[in-house]
Amino acid sequence: MSFQWPAALFGLALLPLLLLGYYVLQRRRHRYAVRFTNLDLLANLVEASPGWRRHIPPALTLLALAATIVALARPEATVTTARNQATVVLATDTSGSMGAFDVHPSRLFAAQKSALLLIDQLPDEIQVALVQFSTEARVLSPATTDRELLRQAIGTLRADGRTALGDAIAFSVETGLSAVDSAPEGQKPPLSILLLSDGANTDGTYEPLEAAAIASEFGIPIYAVALGTDAGTVLNVDLMGNVQTVPVPPDRETLHLIAEQTGGRYFDAPTAEDLTEVYREIGSQVGFVTEVREISHLFAAGAGVLMLAGAALSAFWFNRFP
Repeated sequence: MSFQWPAALFGLALLPLLLLGYYVLQRRRHRYAVRFTNLDLLANLVEASPGWRRHIPPALTLLALAATIVALARPEATVTTARNQATVVLATDTSGSMGAFDVHPSRLFAAQKSALLLIDQLPDEIQVALVQFSTEARVLSPATTDRELLRQAIGTLRADGRTALGDAIAFSVETGLSAVDSAPEGQKPPLSILLLSDGANTDGTYEPLEAAAIASEFGIPIYAVALGTDAGTVLNVDLMGNVQTVPVPPDRETLHLIAEQTGGRYFDAPTAEDLTEVYREIGSQVGFVTEVREISHLFAAGAGVLMLAGAALSAFWFNRFP
């Protein structure tokens, strides 16, 4: 918590002085009582000692004063709120290497599960588009707030073909821009791309960094996720029917450069649990915004409640206001 007028907090130094003054007054009252010559008669006149209750209203008044001083300092707090509008393009690799089992139960299954969790986490106002890429890139779902449509599209993902990583980025940029271009100039919602891939670029027209430069030109950050481990393999059957074991490690270096070039972030997800955590973190970044808000009204309201509570207790217990 920070304060716009921190100098006002010096007023809190008055509270110990007031507390000391209250203590002195209480001691003085006690001395007056002792001076009463007939203590037995005093005991008959006073029905019951208020005991600890007499200190509650003054304590509440002091707390109310403290809250008022803090309110005068105009405190500010950093809060996280859901974005009113934004567009996220979810570009998911569906090349043959996504069938590898180094990520349990498979890379593709882990990607589908995490994508479903992501769209459920994002605020309802956020538009999400789904781009699938293997040998070529294509849109499975345009930017929409219809979560059921997105779930159905995610469920159709299948692992096959090569990896057109560069084309996926270029296609995702085009898909995202088409979704936000209809907004008035100066009111275009934020646009970002979540790119998940598990292998190196092996097909397509664009080179990955060439396509990343296009995203950078439009100010579109790419959150790049490398899925899988270096131990990942798939079985490949050649034209002669021979079965070969092909290693399919993720291309971490290229994905890191893509994220760096576009102002996004790079994530490494060697397990399904890691991928879930990565998507949760990305969702908090693209779906929510952190802003500083003044919370003086909360302290002012608290001061009012404390003051009323002190007055009410004083009236109820002692038939007077403090």
